[in-house]
Amino acid sequence: MTMTSKNLLVELFVEELPPKALKKLGDAFAGVLRDQLVALGLADAGTVLTSYASPRRLGAHLTNVVAQAADKAVSQKLMPVAVGLDAAGNATPALLKRLGALGADASAVPGLKRAMDGKAEALFYESTAQGATLAEGLQKALADAIAKLPIPKVMSYQLENGELPGWTSVSFVRPAHGLVALHGGDVVPVEALGLTAGRETHGHRFEAKVDPVVLRDAGSYALQLEEEGAVIAGFEARRTEIARQLTLAAAKVGGGAKPIDDDALLDEVTALVERPNVLVCSFEREFLDVPQECLILTMKANQKYFPLLDAGDKLTNQFLVVSNITPDDASAVIQGNERVVRPRLADAKFFFDQDRKKSLASRVESLGKVVYHNKLGTQGERVTRVMHIARAIAEQLGDGTLAAQATQAAQLAKADLVTDMVGEFPELQGTMGRYYALHDGLAVDVADAIEDHYKPRFAGDTLPRGEVGVVVALADKLETLVGMFGIGNLPTGDRDPFALRRHALGVVRMLIEKDLPLDLKALLTGAAAVFQGIDGFDRDRAVVDLEGFILDRLAGSLREQGASAQEVDAVLAPQPQRLGDVPKLLAAVRAFAALPEAPALAAANKRIGNILKKSPEADAHVSPVLLQEPAEKSLHEAMERILPAADAQFDAGDYTGSLQTLAALRAPVDAFFDGVMVNAEQMDLRLNRLGLLKLLHAAMNRVALLERLAA
Repeated sequence: MTMTSKNLLVELFVEELPPKALKKLGDAFAGVLRDQLVALGLADAGTVLTSYASPRRLGAHLTNVVAQAADKAVSQKLMPVAVGLDAAGNATPALLKRLGALGADASAVPGLKRAMDGKAEALFYESTAQGATLAEGLQKALADAIAKLPIPKVMSYQLENGELPGWTSVSFVRPAHGLVALHGGDVVPVEALGLTAGRETHGHRFEAKVDPVVLRDAGSYALQLEEEGAVIAGFEARRTEIARQLTLAAAKVGGGAKPIDDDALLDEVTALVERPNVLVCSFEREFLDVPQECLILTMKANQKYFPLLDAGDKLTNQFLVVSNITPDDASAVIQGNERVVRPRLADAKFFFDQDRKKSLASRVESLGKVVYHNKLGTQGERVTRVMHIARAIAEQLGDGTLAAQATQAAQLAKADLVTDMVGEFPELQGTMGRYYALHDGLAVDVADAIEDHYKPRFAGDTLPRGEVGVVVALADKLETLVGMFGIGNLPTGDRDPFALRRHALGVVRMLIEKDLPLDLKALLTGAAAVFQGIDGFDRDRAVVDLEGFILDRLAGSLREQGASAQEVDAVLAPQPQRLGDVPKLLAAVRAFAALPEAPALAAANKRIGNILKKSPEADAHVSPVLLQEPAEKSLHEAMERILPAADAQFDAGDYTGSLQTLAALRAPVDAFFDGVMVNAEQMDLRLNRLGLLKLLHAAMNRVALLERLAA
């Protein structure tokens, strides 16, 4: 059998695949094929894999695939020598029976290998296992690749060419109509989904030059499909071509026009066309009176069009269509797309005009009919709670104007949920509220807050732009968190239907990045108060458990930003309440950890903590007259000199300076532990020494729990 390697091509030709899943399906199909062929020894680890995925095909091209895997030496343990051979060294019936089962006979006995197996010597039969042929291996790999496909929804369909047409049923993502398997120029005889492999595939439904496309060999697949079948088979190649054509078409339009930047839309369109052809279309300028977010959304979501923006990111009345056909005269295609988009835009205009006939304030009452949660009442009740929380936060942060505006914005923040536009496009909640608030003549700060109170909506999203927005966003997220924790609706593992982790991170980001002078526990306690009287609401869970949950999210976020687990632990163990201080506390701990005195002081802190845990009766008080040993006197004197300075720096917010001042205590602390017996027999001496340590421990751990830095 020749061991020369050739390229291998496998293609499944199917009906139109689900566009949002296409890329994942293509990568999975090709990846499993490669892994299986490498595992069987038919391809080596250096094989180059190219995956193909178009609306009507999944394919894989692999280099360096052999027709038959190399033979493998196999050593099989038979039995202990004492059982297999008699005293004269002849084979026992038991050994002959075992050899017979392996297809060997008595002639194999002299060639058996002896080797130690544990404490006894055993007999081993060495043979050569023939390597799998490509036909066998590919059959197995293909079955595995099909079985492991991440299919969003399986279809069952009848085979047309089964033994009893219409009776044999197959399950797959879409009905499959063709299978290609070529090793170099040779067809590999494999079967899948009721199909037998050949060398014929099909190109574009309307524009292929020939049908079927007869593939010469594995290496000519992509080129033949493009030239004869009018199909760009590779997903990435097609995506790159669409992006190139979009940029080119926008440049032809001129005036700094650019297609909207949307990776998900580009992926989806790549999965919808086999031979992209970008065309420029337009709609009537009067539609531009509608907020551009509505028009962009309807064009992207419903039509898969790419809206064109001008140099200032304003929507123009032109858009780009990625067509799957390339006629000589594209005017009919352009007119068809323009005709289709017009009713969509007219709907958006109608919703916008209708919605503005009623003020946001007049819609608030309707929220009382919208259920929020069966235990927490309606959206109307929720809005009232958010208003109370927002007013309380605003009163802490600012004047009467801020309190009034935050209360008004909180009251109106959810009113757009009952508008026609948001009913049609839920993604526009908040955005439409802002437009309608401005139309109602409300203050810009209030209108901005209505849009921004959902922020940050995802990792890396911007924070609300104004103070009113920050207050309402905080209040909205706190109401959700406290309410859900209070009724025991907590996130588990990978399930978090109310996005509580995201809300907690949003609260953390606002408190830190806006450096708000707010106390975390007080915020949670205040928010919990507005839930009084709700059945099954557990205040402790809503405050204590939630505080831990929020600090956990903060810890994770700090570690992601590069802080070590020890540093984060040291800063968050004392449960700091002003989260705005955390970056400064962390910087102070980092600077302290770099000092030569840090390891010794961290270890001493751990030791002091352990001593104090065993002596709860200790009181943070020292009588100088009871200090006897030179080392305790010098530590006390050093503390009297150093602690006031460190405390003053801490109170002034200079946490780094405070810790560096405390570093001077290293020598007297070390000397104390070397020369003083803390647990003296005399009660008054012992309590005095414990009091000295308690004072020292409290002073040294104001910034962070330094013992957490101990190795």
